[in-house]
Parts: sequence; structure tokens; C-alpha cells
Amino acid sequence: MPDKRSHRGKHPEDDKLFGDNWSPLLRDAVEDLSHLFSREYNAKSALKLVGDRHQLDVRQRRAVLGAACSDESLRRRKDHLVPPKELRGRPLAVDGYNLLITIESALSGAVLLRGRDGCIRDLASLHGSYRKVEETLPAILLIGRRLEDLRVGPVTWWFDAPVSNSGRLKGLVCEQAEQHGWDWQVELSKRTDHALAASGNVVATSDSWILDRAVAWANVAAIVIACMDPSTRIIDMGRRAAL
Repeated sequence: MPDKRSHRGKHPEDDKLFGDNWSPLLRDAVEDLSHLFSREYNAKSALKLVGDRHQLDVRQRRAVLGAACSDESLRRRKDHLVPPKELRGRPLAVDGYNLLITIESALSGAVLLRGRDGCIRDLASLHGSYRKVEETLPAILLIGRRLEDLRVGPVTWWFDAPVSNSGRLKGLVCEQAEQHGWDWQVELSKRTDHALAASGNVVATSDSWILDRAVAWANVAAIVIACMDPSTRIIDMGRRAAL
């Protein structure tokens, strides 16, 4: 069945699954899973153990997995984080789908999660195909204006070549960059995560694998969302202060 969604949107069960009554339990689950990760437990078995213990739904388990990280990863991410005021004049490598879909989700009122590491993540899925929605262009413009304010650049967006419609999205991003005079280029790669981790530049991502390997990273999603509607709902999944 073709995907006919016009918005990134939230799951119909999210109000129930991530209501205020669930917040303490979800934070407990993130703490428990992070504890197991710190002791090098296998991710799949650790998530099952924690999810079963707290009787979590599949979607809640996915959220907890994204929000958790080991103590070692937390320290590394803190040490390699570049604050907004230090981004001026620095090249930036953007994890394209990761950042864009998070901002699309924020604009559409979807549930956003702040993880233990301070990163803001969405719960949208990308299964081999990307569909442009009504929030796509506004999201690109929001990101562009915020990066322009920060005087970041040049900026290289990276999108996954195997994902359907990546070529069209590249065209849209390049078109907006040309219209607004932004120093951007767009690359398509079969191994975007590896390309970003090896870029040697500050990376805009919330992907855990990349965060644990990049030489530096910036919490660009959080920076952009901070300038949006203050009613944007962000669920804090971590007990520790955000980075």
C-alpha cells in the first residue's frame, strides 16, 4: 500500500504510551539499560530484560533504546560536543535524514525524546523510502536559517543513496541553498554513517554509532528546536542533566 501521509506526525498511541504517568518508569528503564550497556551487555538481550521488567510496549522499548547509552559513551559525547558559540566558521557534516526527520517531526507535533546524552530524537521510521511531507521544506528552511545565524560553514549534507527519493531530496536541498546563498553541498552515499564518522568535521547527528566515532559533534536538532514554538513537547528520558 502506498504511503499517503502528508505529515510526519505522531503515532496514534503516543499520548498514551508517553503520558506523564509513564515518565518516571521510562526514565528508570533508560537508567537500567544504560547500566547494562556500561557493563557491555548485548543490546538485544539487555533491552528485552529491561523491557520485560518494566512491561514496556514495543514503541516504548524503541524509545528507551534510543535514549540510553553507556557511561563511557556519555563521557565521550560530552567531551566531543561543540557548543553553538564555537561553530562559527567551522565546516559541518549533516546526517541528512537524521536531522531533517527530527525537525519535520517537531513541526508536526510528534513525540520527541531527550536522551541521556542530551540529544533530541524522534520515533519516525525510515524503511528504505523517504516521502516528502508538508513539513519538509519548512524544516530545511529552519535548519538553514539557524545555521546561517551561527555562521556555520561550509555545510555538507549526507543522505543515504539506497533510500528511495534521496536524489529528489538532494535536489530540493540544493535548490534552497542556491536561493538563500547558503554554502551547502549534498552528497549521496551507500555508507553515510561511515562517511560522517570519518569526515574529520563537526557532525550534526543524534545517531549513537556516529556519536561514538566522530571527532566532534554538534547538537543541531536541539539548537534548531530551541528556536521553535515553546509548546513543542520533548519528553526527558534521562535523569542526568543534558549536555
